[in-house]
Amino acid sequence: MHDYWVEFGKVAAAHLLAVVSPGPDFAVVLRQSLGYGRRAAVWTSIGIGAAILLHVSYSLAGIGLLIRQSAVWFDVLKFAGAAYIGWMGIRAVRAGPNDRNDGNGVNALGTGTRRSAFLTGFLTNALNPKAAMFFIALFATVISADTPKWAQAGYGAWIWMATTAWFCFVSVMVTREDVRSRFLKYGHWVSRVLGVVLIGFAVSLALSRWR
Repeated sequence: MHDYWVEFGKVAAAHLLAVVSPGPDFAVVLRQSLGYGRRAAVWTSIGIGAAILLHVSYSLAGIGLLIRQSAVWFDVLKFAGAAYIGWMGIRAVRAGPNDRNDGNGVNALGTGTRRSAFLTGFLTNALNPKAAMFFIALFATVISADTPKWAQAGYGAWIWMATTAWFCFVSVMVTREDVRSRFLKYGHWVSRVLGVVLIGFAVSLALSRWR
C-alpha cells in the first residue's frame, strides 16, 4: 500500500528548503514591504501563491514534461522571466528619495495598488524558470506516478498554502513599525540595493542552462 504521508513529508521538506531560500520572490516581497507597505506586500504574496497554483496545475496535467523536454520552451520562459525581473530591478535602482509610500501602501510608481501588487508577485514567480523546474522535478521524481491525482492535488494545495502563508508572514514581520521605521529614512537606498539583487537574479536566470 502506498504510504502517502511519507511521500507528503518528502514533498513538504523539499518545498520548505525551496521557499525559505533567498530568491526573486523573497526580494520582491521585501521591496514591496519596505517601499509600499503591508497591504501591497500581502497582495504580492497572494500573487506568488497564485503562481504556485499555475505550476501545480500544469505539472498535474503533464504539460510540465513538455517544458522539461524542450530547450526552446525553457529558453522562452527563461528570457521572459529574466526580462521581467530585470525590469523590476532597474526600476528599483532608479528609485529616488521622493518615491515614498502615502501611508496606505500606494506609491507614485503604482506598484502598491492591489492589482499591480498581485501581478508583481504572480509574474515574478510564474516567469521564473527555476520555480518551474522545481515543480516539474518534484512531480517527476519525488511523487510516484502511481499516486492518484487527488493526492497529488492535495500536495499542491499544501505547497500553495504554505508558500502564501510564508510570504504573508514575511510581509507582516518586515512591516512592523519597529522594523520598517529603521528603513524609511534610507528607503530609496534599500530599494536600490534590492534592485541590484533583482538584476543579479535576472542575469543568473538568463545564463541558466536547460537540462
